Formats: sequence, structure tokens, C-alpha cells
Amino acid sequence: MAKAKRQRQTPTIQLSRWKWQGKNSHNKPLSGEMIGRSKTEIAAELTKRNIVIRRIRKKSRLTNGGRINTRDIMLFARQMATMVRAGIPLLQALQVVAQSLKKLAMVALVQQIMNDISSGSSFSDALRRHPKHFDRLFINLVDAGEQAGALELMLDRIAAYQEKVESLKARVKKALWYPTAVMVIGIAVTMLLLINVVPEFESMFQSLGAELPPMTQMTVHLAKLVQHFWSAALGVAMIAALLLKISIQRSPTMAYCMHALLLRLPLIGDIAHKSALARFARTLATTFASGVPLVEGLGAAEGATGNRVYERAVAKTRQDVSTGQQLHVAMHMTNRFPPLAIQMVSIGEEAGTLDAMLNRIADYYEEEVDNKVDALTSLIEPVIIVVLGILVGLVVVSMYLPIFDLGTAL
Repeated sequence: MAKAKRQRQTPTIQLSRWKWQGKNSHNKPLSGEMIGRSKTEIAAELTKRNIVIRRIRKKSRLTNGGRINTRDIMLFARQMATMVRAGIPLLQALQVVAQSLKKLAMVALVQQIMNDISSGSSFSDALRRHPKHFDRLFINLVDAGEQAGALELMLDRIAAYQEKVESLKARVKKALWYPTAVMVIGIAVTMLLLINVVPEFESMFQSLGAELPPMTQMTVHLAKLVQHFWSAALGVAMIAALLLKISIQRSPTMAYCMHALLLRLPLIGDIAHKSALARFARTLATTFASGVPLVEGLGAAEGATGNRVYERAVAKTRQDVSTGQQLHVAMHMTNRFPPLAIQMVSIGEEAGTLDAMLNRIADYYEEEVDNKVDALTSLIEPVIIVVLGILVGLVVVSMYLPIFDLGTAL
């Protein structure tokens, strides 16, 4: 099983762009570019297309490997939606998309999908072999689109959904990283003062032989501590952060506790709470509108919330719905979903417009996240400025106090 799993992973291969020239069965000159491992592979592919080869030469090697992220998959979905909507056959659309890509890992992934489809697999089956990159939602919608003959519509929905989710993630990351980055810079500036500036003042004060004020003495002692132990403290902090990250990745209990703690934080917790609700509603709305059964849609929404607390709540909701419970009742029983969301879902179920109501819930909470992020940014800026001013100001004032005392004595 482990061997099969390794075979499904995208291999590390050397791909290059090849420029070819030839002619078709009617002696019409043709030319183009293809991506492949070798000249032999390109020649074999052109022969399958009944092209008489005149010349094949390597144009460039694709060296930018990188890791495939959600943004790469989002762009792939949008490009495929555009190609298929334009009436381009699936294999040809994949070929065009592959030629436009610059990241080696994505080119290799698309190449594998093309090979699987050429071997007789459906598009959804080819995607299913790469669960690391394509989630259940993506695969289920493509499968539904193939069965209904509406692949271009499903790909468009996938692209629109992923664009909204990525936009939401970016706003949440902004709320988390902006104050963190500013505080780190402030602490770094303070450390720089303690390590480089304070010792210069200390040597000057020692040459004068004057008694230092208590505040200055405290700053000098703090500077000595920082000078001797800053590297050890930084190392301990980095190791602790690494251990915490590993424990969150490997321990579901630790991950659940950290996500629960995040939801309880002031300001940030409210943003994380509304973000999880928006992603849950958007995912479920997309799957339900595409004809995916509600239980399967809840399975896709479970992993899309981005928070272990809500993952568990959605899993409990899915279990209750699978036993015949109404969605809004199952959501209410988890004690995690707000009354507004439950009430709107109830109205949607009664009126037969559940997907529309879920989209409205997602729109509402996405707008709430926008407002909260803007408010947090506006609030945090003056707070950070004040905190940094106090930190730097205390160091500067404590260094100049002995000079002021000498001035008054003279």
C-alpha cells in the first residue's frame, strides 16, 4: 500500500520545453511547443497525432520546481474553466495550460493528469490520484460536471469558490501577521538599542564615576542580560516554536486545543470564528448547488473550515444529517453555529433555497471578516505605536538621566 501511495505522488522529473516543426497528413506545415522529458517522448506524442516530424529542438529547461500551493490549484481551475468554456477539448486544454505554467511541480502534475486521461481515465479519476493537491470538493464537482455534461460550469464554480476562499484567507492572514510583524520589528529595535547603544553609554558613565539613577541601573543590567543570553533565548524560542508546530501537525488533540484557544483570543478570535463560518457556508453552498448530496457536501465542508473546532462540529452535523436530522437542527445541537446562521439555514430548507441562503450566509460573514480586519488594523496601529514609543522611550530616557543629573549639578 505504501508503494502504491508513493507511485501516486508527483515525481521529481526533468522537464523541458521543446519547439517542433512538421506537417500533417495534408502536407500543411505545422509548428508549436510541447513540454516533455525527452526528444523521444515529444516525437512519440507527435506521431500519435499523425504529424510528420521535420525538426525538434530543446527550447529551455524548466528549473523552477517549487511546491504546489492552493493558489497554484486556484489558477489551474480558472485556466481550465476558461479553456473548456471556449470549447477546447479537455486534453488540448490541459496541454495549453501546461505550456503556460512556469512552476515545474505544476507542469509535472498536469502532465500526469494528461497521461492518465490519455490512458482512458476520466478527468475526476485522474484528479483523484492526487489527493494532496485536489480536495474532495474539487473532485466531487468535476465528477458531477462530467456526469451531467456541464464540466465547464463546474470548473467555473470551482474557480469562483477557490478565489473567494483564497481572498478570505488573505484577509485573515493580514489580520494575524500585520500586528505580529510590527511587534517583532519593535522588539528587534529595542534589542538593538540594548546590545549596541546602551554599552556605549555605560562605558561613558563609568569614566565619569557618577552614581547612576535606579532607572539607568535597571536598563544597564537588562542590557547585560540581553548581551549574554540573547542567542540562547532566540534558540530556545525557535526550538519551542518548532516543537509546537510539530505537535500541532502530529497530535489532533494539540491542534484542537490551539484552534480552540485561537477562537477565544480577543479580536483575532472573532475574525477566526467568522472566517470558519464563511468557508463552511461557501463550501456547502457550492456543493449543494452543483447537485452533490448534502451528506457528501458536509464532508467537503468539514475540511474547508480551516479550524479543528469547526471541523468537529461539522462532522457531528454530518453524522446527525445522515441519520435523517434536518440540517439546521443538527447545526443547533453542536452549540457552535450562531443563531443567525441556523435561522437562515432553516428558512432555506423550508423554502427549498438552501444553496441561496448558504451563499448569503457566506457573503455576510465574509463582509464581517472584512470589517473586523479593517477595524483591527485601524485599532492596532496606534496601540503598536504607543507600545513601541514606550519601549524605545524608556531606554533612551534612562540613558540620558545621568547626563541631566550632571547638568543640574553643574
